[in-house]
Amino acid sequence: MVSSEQRRKQLAREKYERYLKRKEEARRRARVRNTAIAIGVVLVLAAGGAYAATGGLNGDEKKDEAADKPSEAPTSKAPDPCDKPAKGEPSDKQWKKEPAMTVDESADYTMKLETSCGDIPVEMDADKAPHTVNSFNFLAGEKYFDHSPCHRMTALPKPKPLYVLQCGSPKGSPAGGPGYELDDENLKGAEYPAGTVAMANSGPDTGGSQFFLVYKDSALPPNYTPFGKVTDSGMKVLKKIADAGVAAPQGDGPPNATVVIDKATVRKS
Repeated sequence: MVSSEQRRKQLAREKYERYLKRKEEARRRARVRNTAIAIGVVLVLAAGGAYAATGGLNGDEKKDEAADKPSEAPTSKAPDPCDKPAKGEPSDKQWKKEPAMTVDESADYTMKLETSCGDIPVEMDADKAPHTVNSFNFLAGEKYFDHSPCHRMTALPKPKPLYVLQCGSPKGSPAGGPGYELDDENLKGAEYPAGTVAMANSGPDTGGSQFFLVYKDSALPPNYTPFGKVTDSGMKVLKKIADAGVAAPQGDGPPNATVVIDKATVRKS
């Protein structure tokens, strides 16, 4: 027969065993929770870096030297400074070959980008980049750029400064282009100070329709055809867009501002 003292000890032992089980279960739940948090952080960081890892200043999904720039720039949360884009659909036109040359290399040409954030006039250099200017004259005449978003902005101070707004893909795809490719031009000694307008590419002689506007002095290798310069009034619009920041913590992604080219025109002076 079990004595009352033995019964008391048995109950105490069972109570202690239940306490140990609860403690071990709490530890297990904590390990699971911490593991889930760690995995979530990794996934967030990976998603944030995916945009920069899939391409640089290019017109397709290939990598180039402007892609893998680590960033120290925080994401700005400034209000969207732009108006609602004009109604219309982006172009889906394609061509098999570069358009025939029609520009006058000795003349002055100006491209006007009427955007949802304001007008950005660009003085074009037909003398040094005739095929590029000719292509833009053709594409603008075909309304190829109308209703297209400027899909990417980069704000990277280190290791080398890179501050550009990229446009020219009708539907905002990194792979968007007109179907033909342009040879590089005007690369000898090319530099990219604020105001420069140059072709994006995915390697030598792969220019298409995508281009970038430099809103602050940038250090890039001379691999991107410079073909124009933003006027003073256009730089004020670019600054407004840049001040709104980038929608990615690593400083390379879609702009916070809703930048859409409502209409693009090229005129001979």
